[in-house]
Amino acid sequence: MASMPNSTTVLIVGAGPSGLATALSLLHHGYKHFVVVDAVEQGENTSRALVVHAATLEALDTIDCGEEIVAKGTKARSINIGNRSSKLVSTDLSSLDKHTRHPYALIIPQSLTEYILGEKLKSYGVTVHRPCKVISLKMNEDDDDLTDVVFEDGKTITAKYVIGADGARSVVRQMAGISFTDPKTGEKGDRITNLAQMVIADIVYEGGNKNDWGFLATMSPESFFLSMPLPNSFNDLLAENGQEVRDQIYRIGAGVPLVDGEIPHSPSKEYLQNLVDRFGPTVLSSDASVNPSSTPVRIKEIIWATRFRTHSAIAEKAFTRLGGDELQGATVAAGNSTTKRGGIILLIGDAAHIHSPAGGQGMNLGIRDAVFLGDALIKHMNASTSQP
Repeated sequence: MASMPNSTTVLIVGAGPSGLATALSLLHHGYKHFVVVDAVEQGENTSRALVVHAATLEALDTIDCGEEIVAKGTKARSINIGNRSSKLVSTDLSSLDKHTRHPYALIIPQSLTEYILGEKLKSYGVTVHRPCKVISLKMNEDDDDLTDVVFEDGKTITAKYVIGADGARSVVRQMAGISFTDPKTGEKGDRITNLAQMVIADIVYEGGNKNDWGFLATMSPESFFLSMPLPNSFNDLLAENGQEVRDQIYRIGAGVPLVDGEIPHSPSKEYLQNLVDRFGPTVLSSDASVNPSSTPVRIKEIIWATRFRTHSAIAEKAFTRLGGDELQGATVAAGNSTTKRGGIILLIGDAAHIHSPAGGQGMNLGIRDAVFLGDALIKHMNASTSQP
């Protein structure tokens, strides 16, 4: 791996979808003087965010990154929503073909999206430096417009622009003194709030007629439930990482009523099956007397599962200067005057805003942040160069 330089113009902190897309956006505009770092040894191998919207694919198309992602995903052109036993509404996304070249919701796990973007970046000869955990931001002693970024191993890199793409618990945001709160409740976004709790999992079913299972969603006063097939390309990615799954993998998700108590840290097969049987469509029920096919459907295997409480938060600002007048009282290096200009700090993706998973906005908005930021940065650098 190439060694990390002591200085760069742009430092991208975080190599998730937002950070990778920022680097690719800069490359698309012919700009290469940037460095990408990430705190962990390797990227996540779990599916997490699952849907890429048309607007996001259109943004990726502008930097020549859309086709590879579309090729590995599944195009969901209709979504069926109902109660447990009957369909109430069906959306036909193909009717959007007059407005977009992507009239569908693309089903593709976030890990696969990251892998594709990472491989694209690698093809340009760009290295993501790992593990590089940021612990401090300081104003450079020799140039007020630069920021010294200090890593856990003691290494320091100096940059003019620092882009925080390091997630909901962003160190860049915290070190820059930017608040992060729920716009409705005022709760700090870094803290779990007492809102609805959810469980999502990637599983394999057994039994029943799988030809009847597309994108299924049910709604009820107590909860909601969804089930959708994941693309076979996800099986291929898992196999590359030593986890071979031959069967069709499905993503399921459900809201868990608070009266049920806290969701287990590692939801068991029995726990998830109970949610399917309580809130899922009857075609997925393990009770043959309820299932319209008279054949029980059960969860055969759990590939991955997680729990979380839904909450939203937004950064007070997405742009600032480290140590500038607007940051009085922020955590900056001792002895730095707050009247100096300071290096430029920018936030994108979950570092700037987090959302309820309903509607799948989180990763989508982060990628669009990144694509548009690349263009905006180039314009800012060009304007700065032309002005004395």
